[in-house]
Amino acid sequence: MERFVITFARGFGTGGKEIASRLAKELGIHCYENRILTLAAQLSGLDEKLFDEVNEKIRSYGGFSSFLRGLPRSRHYISRNETFVSDDTLFAYQKQIIENLADTESCVIVGKCADWVLKDRPNVVSIYIEAPRAFCVQRTMENMGVTEEVANATIEHTDQYRADYYQYYTHGNYWTNPVNYDMTLNSQRVGVDNCVKLIRQYLAIRGLIEK
Repeated sequence: MERFVITFARGFGTGGKEIASRLAKELGIHCYENRILTLAAQLSGLDEKLFDEVNEKIRSYGGFSSFLRGLPRSRHYISRNETFVSDDTLFAYQKQIIENLADTESCVIVGKCADWVLKDRPNVVSIYIEAPRAFCVQRTMENMGVTEEVANATIEHTDQYRADYYQYYTHGNYWTNPVNYDMTLNSQRVGVDNCVKLIRQYLAIRGLIEK
């Protein structure tokens, strides 16, 4: 089968990251999220000459994908309580990493406007996961061990950050626009396991995996 990429956008607390991780595991491919940001942040702090040298080393090492897998995974929820501030240089590196991953392997990419970066590629499937606020609050309270008030604030701040981030880097598009995605799933109604099952069925319909 040819290479393919599945991108995920998700509301905070919906279980979108869990769905993405389970799907990647079942398909036997890698799931990338915050390690993309880690590497991009490292690269964006380099001057142009030094970046070129590091970039060559990364390419000889096997591309961004091999290098990313050497970085530690985040073990905790990462929420955004600060106001979005644009960083065009950082995003340019993230974009380069995402495009390199799509060029070299089948994978799952969570967030980072990956659906937009890869929107013109025919072998990309973009998924959006959402759920009612009460469901997201309950999941956030359980997973983060916080009060209902903190969970609500975390969801509100993080989702606003993601919306502002997406709108800025896609030049005016909006994060929850259903036209951006192949599928939009309500994780409360469908359930995490069935979300994974439905996405796999859709990949088979598209001819990207075997039925």
